[in-house]
Amino acid sequence: MSLKAAIFDWAGTVIDFGSRAPMGAFVEAFHRFGVGISVAEARRPMGLPKRAHVAALMANPAIAARWTEAQGAAPGEPEIDALYDVFVPLNTEVVDQFCALIPGAVEMANAVRARGMKLGSTTGYVRPIMARVLPLAAAQGYAPDNLVCAGDLADGRPTPLMMYRCFADLGVFPPAAVVKIDDTEPGIAEGLAAGTWTVGVSISGNCVGLSLEEWEATPADEQAALRAKAEAQLLGAGAHFVIDSIADLMPVLDEIEARMARGETP
Repeated sequence: MSLKAAIFDWAGTVIDFGSRAPMGAFVEAFHRFGVGISVAEARRPMGLPKRAHVAALMANPAIAARWTEAQGAAPGEPEIDALYDVFVPLNTEVVDQFCALIPGAVEMANAVRARGMKLGSTTGYVRPIMARVLPLAAAQGYAPDNLVCAGDLADGRPTPLMMYRCFADLGVFPPAAVVKIDDTEPGIAEGLAAGTWTVGVSISGNCVGLSLEEWEATPADEQAALRAKAEAQLLGAGAHFVIDSIADLMPVLDEIEARMARGETP
């Protein structure tokens, strides 16, 4: 049996080196309710569907305390909805500034298809945001065979439901013939829950959180420390492999198929 599909996350994996687009939107959305949060705090739940991300931030005791002080009551479901309703337009407004493909994305996609594999995608973004992203990515040469967004199904990451939709859309099975590539812990969990191989993306994604320019300007010893921390985080989430960016994916696909030939499964 050989690999039949690779299913990719979007921000931090294929576009938006450093996964930076949602960060300013989260910080600004909370600011509009009189609550200050840091970019580091905003990053922690990355990979979740965005309403679940808001809920996770509201559940952070430090943020909840700030909210209670600013708003006079602890946050609950209505407050989560209210902040989410502010966040989505903010993220939609800025996302087109963060749609540059991560270096090597087009070559990677072409190489995946040259192996006879389908190229699927899931995302924590909702459809209105991806409606802006898709044409910008396509104009740069990246157009996956399907797209499953947060909100399309009854639940998103870390459940396997979006992956199941990908299997159906792409006509691929069993899960052991599929690879999920993602830069976040919920995204890795999504692949594991679906029974696929998983590849974590360290440098280009949320675990490091630097733009390409910032990363390239970082001294080598600091790069090594950031890489090691990101790799540990993704391996700790259960990733079978961790690479710097999708430019490094093809040797991993070779290794997975070698393992499959020996009868190994995810």
